[in-house]
Amino acid sequence: MISTIGLNIKALKKEPLSGSYHGMRFYLSASGDTLNTWVYPEPWSFEVTPDEQKEQKEFVFTQEGLDEAIVWINQRFDEQRTHWEQIDKDKMKIVLEA
Repeated sequence: MISTIGLNIKALKKEPLSGSYHGMRFYLSASGDTLNTWVYPEPWSFEVTPDEQKEQKEFVFTQEGLDEAIVWINQRFDEQRTHWEQIDKDKMKIVLEA
């Protein structure tokens, strides 16, 4: 699971954060008082992935909001674990077919 250990809002003020976990990618970006959070399938970057494949949720841009965003990302993974794990297995096939 994704953890908030070592992750704080000071870093997100300067740069967005992206990462992946077993087929699910995530992207966090600050905008004013809002922390925008997305999950989407691998293998492509946030910018290249079509918007219809992204799921987005907003949180308050505080450390507590960041903690809530990480909980939401983990919930999204748990709720569709089989889906994300299948994408993880198929990501090279997806790349080669593109």
